[in-house]
Amino acid sequence: MAMSGRNGKFGFNRRAVVAAMLASAALAGCGGGGSSDAGSENVVAASVDGQPEKPNLKLGFIKLTDMAPLAIAKEKGFFAEEGLNVELEPQANWKVLLDGVIGGQLDGAHMLAGQPIAATIGYGTKAELIAPLSLDLNGNAITLSNKTWAAIKPSLPTEGGKIAHPISAKYLKPVVDDYAKQGKPFNMGMVFPVSTHNYELRYWLAAGGLNPGYYADGDVAGTIDADVKLSVTPPPQMPATLEAGTIEGYCVGEPWNQAAVQKGIGVPVITDDEIWNDNPEKVFSIRKDFAEKYPATTAALLRAIIKAQQWLDADNGANRAEAVEILSRPNYVGADAEVIAASMTGKFTFEKGDTRDAKGFNIFFDKYAGYPYYSDAIWYLTQMRRWGQIPADHPDSWYMEQAKAVYRPDLYLAAANKLVEDGVIPADSVPETDGYRGEQSGFIDGITFDGSQPNAYLAKFPIGLKEGQTVSASGVSSK
Repeated sequence: MAMSGRNGKFGFNRRAVVAAMLASAALAGCGGGGSSDAGSENVVAASVDGQPEKPNLKLGFIKLTDMAPLAIAKEKGFFAEEGLNVELEPQANWKVLLDGVIGGQLDGAHMLAGQPIAATIGYGTKAELIAPLSLDLNGNAITLSNKTWAAIKPSLPTEGGKIAHPISAKYLKPVVDDYAKQGKPFNMGMVFPVSTHNYELRYWLAAGGLNPGYYADGDVAGTIDADVKLSVTPPPQMPATLEAGTIEGYCVGEPWNQAAVQKGIGVPVITDDEIWNDNPEKVFSIRKDFAEKYPATTAALLRAIIKAQQWLDADNGANRAEAVEILSRPNYVGADAEVIAASMTGKFTFEKGDTRDAKGFNIFFDKYAGYPYYSDAIWYLTQMRRWGQIPADHPDSWYMEQAKAVYRPDLYLAAANKLVEDGVIPADSVPETDGYRGEQSGFIDGITFDGSQPNAYLAKFPIGLKEGQTVSASGVSSK
C-alpha cells in the first residue's frame, strides 16, 4: 500500500524524540481549563500498546466528503487492524450528532471544530468534550444563487479571460443594499452557529464591508445589526433551500457546492482556502471521560484514523478516485461520484466552464493536518467573541486555558509516535511544535493571526466587537 512520504521502514529519529518530549510537555500543561486532570491524562497518553477496552464502537458523521478518514479507516481495514469493530452512522444534523456524543449513543464523531469548544465553555450546551485529532484542512466554499451571481458578475475583474480570484464580498454589497432599499432581507445559509462555515462566511462578508450580525447573550440567531442575515440549514439540504429561494447563498462543505453547479442552481464564488489558506476544518471528537475510561481504545481509534488520513493524501492523491467511489455509497455521503470527484480529485468547478486546479482543496494528512493545534482552537474562540457568542472580554490566558482543555495534542502525539516507531508513518509527518502554529497570514483581508495574542488579534478587525463592547437586542454598546 502506497503511503505519503513513506520510504521503507521508519524508526525514531531526532524529530520523533522531540515530538515525544513535547507530548510530555503537553501533558503537563493540559490542566489549564479547570476540567482536566494531569494524572488521568498521563494514563491516557501512556496506553498506546494495550488491547482496546471497548472494541465495539459506534461513530457518527454528517454526509460530507471530509468525513472521509472515518470511511477509509472502516473500508480499508485500519480500524480492524487496531482491534476495533466500528459502525459508522450518518446523523440528521449537527445538533443530533452532538447530542449523540454527549449522551453516549455515539462513542465519537466527525464533528465541527467549534462544537467541542462551545460545549466546554457552555455555549448552547455544557459538556466535557475533547478533540484529540484534526480531520482535515480546507474543504468548504461559498455558493451564490444564479440571480445573485448574475447581478455581481459584470462588476468582477478578470484575469486571463476568467474571473479573477479570490472574489471579495465587496462586490456583493450593492446587491445587499438594493435588497435593503426594497425592505427585504438578504438571507444566506450556514450549517450551525458554531461551525467553521458560520465563521468563514462571516469573515468573508466582513472583509468586504458587510456586517453579518451579532449574537446577544442567550441569542442563537446572530442577526443583530446585520446587513446579511444568516440562518442554519443542514448541509445536504443546502441546494434545495437555495433552489427554493429561501436563501441567496450559503457556506457549506463538499459535495454540496458542486451539487449546486451540477444542478445549475448556483455558482461557488470562493473556497475557504481563499478566505484563510490551509484553515483547520473538522475534528474527531470524543467525551473526556471516554478517553479516560478507555485509553487503549482511544489510542487505537487515533492510530486508525491517522493511517486513513495518510492513505487519502498518499502519492499526490493517487487513492482519491477509490475514495470517491467509497464516499459515493449511500451509507456514506451518498452523492453522485461525479459530484464528489469534482472537488476531491484536485479540481474545483466554480461555474460551468470554469474548472480550476485545486490540489489543496482537501488536505487530510499533509501539512500536519491531523495535529490539533491550540492556536486553531483559539482562532475559533476569537470568532465567537468577535460576533458576541462569548458575551464578555477575557484575558489572553483564558483563551489558552479553554484551548488546552479541549484540544489534546498529547493524545495525538502518543498515537502518531507509535506509528512512527512501527514504521507506518514518517517521522517528519509529526510536527515539532509547542502547540501553536506561530503567526499566520493567508487571510483574505490581509490580517495576520497569532494564537498567543487573541485580544490583539480581535482589535485588528474593522467589523466585530471591540474590548468592552457587549450586545443586547437593541444593538452593540460600550462600557
